[in-house]
Amino acid sequence: MIPIYGSDNNTAASRPIDRKSLSMGTWPVSGRSRFDSGREPMQSNGVLRSRGLAVAITPSELERLLWGLVAVSLIGDVLTTFVGLHLGLTESNPVAHSAITGYGVIGMLALKAGALAVGLACRPLLPPTYRAVVPAGLAIPWTLAVGINVYMISTVV
Repeated sequence: MIPIYGSDNNTAASRPIDRKSLSMGTWPVSGRSRFDSGREPMQSNGVLRSRGLAVAITPSELERLLWGLVAVSLIGDVLTTFVGLHLGLTESNPVAHSAITGYGVIGMLALKAGALAVGLACRPLLPPTYRAVVPAGLAIPWTLAVGINVYMISTVV
């Protein structure tokens, strides 16, 4: 028992509280919740409302959409990278830089194919609800790379 004492011996705070009632999520005073102040019921007044997506989309539809974004971002990354290289910019990723320096477009495509292969190999390991994580993990950095590449190209042109 944890003794908690108040100034008035008739209050709930003056009675000891046992650990079992706390762990069970109940308050020793009947009729009140554990977090109730005892004055009046808590109300949200509609301040916090749950908002869902404007459209209903299933996990498989989301995954399909993200795979489309992977394809677009992959093509965009390769194109903007080589346009930037043609304009005199350099690749900042050391692995991609060495692949491009050694093998050109084929080296860059091999890196992208390797990333896709890892994603596709890991995809079946996830429950169907979470499989959209794989294309999101590929599309997000490649889309960011496209944005950075376009910005860098715009500073040169």
